Formats: sequence, C-alpha cells, structure tokens
Amino acid sequence: MIDAPPPPVWSVQTTGPATIAYGGFWIRVVAYLIDAILLSIASAIVGLVTGVSLYAGGFDYLANGASLVVGWLYFALMESSARGATVGKMAVGLRVVTDQGQRLDFGHATGRYLAKIISAIILGIGFIMVAFTDRKRGLHDIIASTLVVKVP
Repeated sequence: MIDAPPPPVWSVQTTGPATIAYGGFWIRVVAYLIDAILLSIASAIVGLVTGVSLYAGGFDYLANGASLVVGWLYFALMESSARGATVGKMAVGLRVVTDQGQRLDFGHATGRYLAKIISAIILGIGFIMVAFTDRKRGLHDIIASTLVVKVP
C-alpha cells in the first residue's frame, strides 16, 4: 500500500544563520508555463466534451468569464491547499506563503489572484518586478502580502 506524503512544514522562519530562499523570476515563469499548459489541456477536454471552448477569444463574454473563474479557482484552491502551491510551483519546488511565513487561506489566495490582474493590466510590469525586488515579490505579492519561497 502506498503511504501518503508527509504534510508540509509551514514555518519558513529560520532559527539560525540560514536564510529564506525566494522564488525568482525565471523559476516562476517555468511554474506558470506548466500551469498554463495544464489549464489549456483541461479547457480543451471540457471543450471537446461540452462543445464550448473556454478560450474562444474575441468578445465571447461567457467564455472569457468562464476562463476567469476556472483560473481563479485553480490558483486560489491550489495555493490555499495543504501543499500551498499550484502543480507548476510544486514541480519546481516553490510554495506561496503569507509574508509571515504562514499558509494562505482561500480568501487570501483569492486576493492574490485578483492582484495578478492588476500586475497584468500594467503591461506585465507587476510580474517583472519579481526580478528586481529584494524578496522577489511582484506587485501582486506586495498587494496580497505574500511571498513565494523555495521548499526546503
């Protein structure tokens, strides 16, 4: 019988000279690409089964709204889960925590997702900030008071 993996250790606070390792720009891009591929595959399957494409493009408000809801639920549910990360973040060894190092609740993860919309609207500058801030935080991380840390 296969045993479940051990639960994650949530405290990212260090007790010695060790420092917290933050998820930088490029590793987060890789994680997002993995997530985007998974969401695209899921959307294609839903589209084949229902005959409705979630990524129809243009001004199909129903498809765009459904796409927004699917993305919100994926990111918010996964980042507030016991693992604290989407599939892409898990694959590259990252976790999203509060700026106090604690697990996100669903409301906090929802706020982070909505703040990503602001990061995107300003020509992606909110995401590019990850490469230039001291704790590798994008605008959405600053707004939501979150950190993306490497899993020890």
